Amino acid sequence: MKIADIEEISKIVKAKDSSILVAVDNTFATPYLQLPLDLGADIVMHSATKYLGGHSDVIMGALMVKDEKLAEEIHFIQFAGGAVAGPQDSFLVLRGIKTLHIRMQRHCENGMTIAKFLENHDKVKEVFYPGLESDKNYGVAKKQMKGFGGMVAFKLKDESKTTAFKLLESFKVFTLAESLGGVESLVNHPVTMTHASIPEKEREKLGITDSLIRLSVGIEDIDDLMTDLKQALS
Repeated sequence: MKIADIEEISKIVKAKDSSILVAVDNTFATPYLQLPLDLGADIVMHSATKYLGGHSDVIMGALMVKDEKLAEEIHFIQFAGGAVAGPQDSFLVLRGIKTLHIRMQRHCENGMTIAKFLENHDKVKEVFYPGLESDKNYGVAKKQMKGFGGMVAFKLKDESKTTAFKLLESFKVFTLAESLGGVESLVNHPVTMTHASIPEKEREKLGITDSLIRLSVGIEDIDDLMTDLKQALS
């Protein structure tokens, strides 16, 4: 689990071959927290289904570019393939973008509070959140982001799948679901959900173990989220 230094990678790539395009998936960060085009990237991708829409009620993707010729080429592919968003979907994402800034502020606040709590919990082995100074990604995240988002992952000291399942079944406010980026808080078990199709050996190389839990921290009152987390872990 590593955050890429977008500016450094872009410089290295362009120095080697200026025709190579650098693309960044900015879904987790959103334009509010990170601007890859300003850091040297050529293409920025968003799953607008997630934070841009923000309400878990639309399926859409978006590509952003800064070069007019590249934009024309992508538009031709879109036109030829018929990948045009419907009017209702477009309305829902435009509605979501109007509140993106205030939602992301709360996602960041709640995410940080929960990450710090988990970091000091006696049942938690490791926490993955770029806003923690103990996280190996902290330096890069601080350099290129204005906030650290609402995605938090952690591993339990008890690494059995049984214990992970018991925890997942204990949540009352966090909903067990695969998506992310909506106003509601979600909890996910990567091994059996989002990353179940990846071979076990490959998952282990990536650090995706049975005890890994992923949280998409929503914008609910932090006291409610903390109460739910504490009772689930107990």
